Amino acid sequence: MKTYWVTGGAGFIGSHLCESLLRDGHKVICVDSFADNYDYRFKVRNVLESLGMEPAFEHRDREDDLRRLQEAANSEQYRLEPADIRDGEALDRLFAACPPDVVVHLAALPGVRASIERPALFYDVNVVGTLRLLEAMRTHGTVKWVCASSSSVYGDNAKVPFEEGDPTGRPISPYAATKKSCELMGYAYRHLFGIDVVMLRFFTVYGERQRPDLAIRKFASLLSDGKPVPMYGDGSTSRDYTYVADIVDGIRHAADYVERHSGVYEIVNLGGSRTVSLARMIETLEQAWGERAAIDRQPMQPGDVLRTYADPAKARTLLGFEPSTPFEKGIERFVSWYRRQKTWEAGLRKPG
Repeated sequence: MKTYWVTGGAGFIGSHLCESLLRDGHKVICVDSFADNYDYRFKVRNVLESLGMEPAFEHRDREDDLRRLQEAANSEQYRLEPADIRDGEALDRLFAACPPDVVVHLAALPGVRASIERPALFYDVNVVGTLRLLEAMRTHGTVKWVCASSSSVYGDNAKVPFEEGDPTGRPISPYAATKKSCELMGYAYRHLFGIDVVMLRFFTVYGERQRPDLAIRKFASLLSDGKPVPMYGDGSTSRDYTYVADIVDGIRHAADYVERHSGVYEIVNLGGSRTVSLARMIETLEQAWGERAAIDRQPMQPGDVLRTYADPAKARTLLGFEPSTPFEKGIERFVSWYRRQKTWEAGLRKPG
């Protein structure tokens, strides 16, 4: 049994990773700030679902909810820590109490458009927070690190598919710039302090527990409410959609790799290796939901790229990663989950 820290472990991808690690008998320290970029109660539900617990939970206020969630969730195998990665003292205390074999760093403020509105906050959380985490690792002698980066670092890369060695020096959003900064910081800590690093560039992750700000989730909500679905540009922009269970599999492979190797710094794409246009994504969602959407045509959004498309070769050869979920099947699973989620959301009161 290994001990894994998962920062951002109550979020979309993090809760699935915690669930996978627990299922295989590992010990998990879930570190999450339950930040206000979306309703914290969604993350409470993620934690309960990931632990196989009854998701019914009487919500009162944030502080009381998190205290009761800890009481319900904590065990010898799982520890929930509502901590901010920018809080160096909290990280020091937790490293001293629960030293990990591997740190999987998923905590970050996400989203291209949100980063354009709040660039200073994104820098503070994503860059300064990552630096504080690396400093705590260095201080406490933890030297195995898997970190989530993003396909957004490729910017407007005209060459497809995207290879890890392609230029990434011209990010076109603050979010992309923060992720590139984390990659560079990881390299410096590998060179100076011997921390072994695998940086994973995620490509448009989707699936159950998806955040409410992500396109597929937003479009499903609009479709279910009978509201128009926005189509930016002519619908030809495309993304390499990657199902969340496949991403978790890739993270697990990366954690195994970094634990078994010393002196490593690797950057690896994790993608589905298939592009889907915006128009086709909407059609697939319509088919799974069983209704047609009214389309609201809008101009391209600032910071958006025309396409993302992962070259899978390095992930395959280095990590043995092979995504296995067809986009249509992943959307069916997402829709099945979202129908239940929508019912739960309808019963929520606005936070006090």
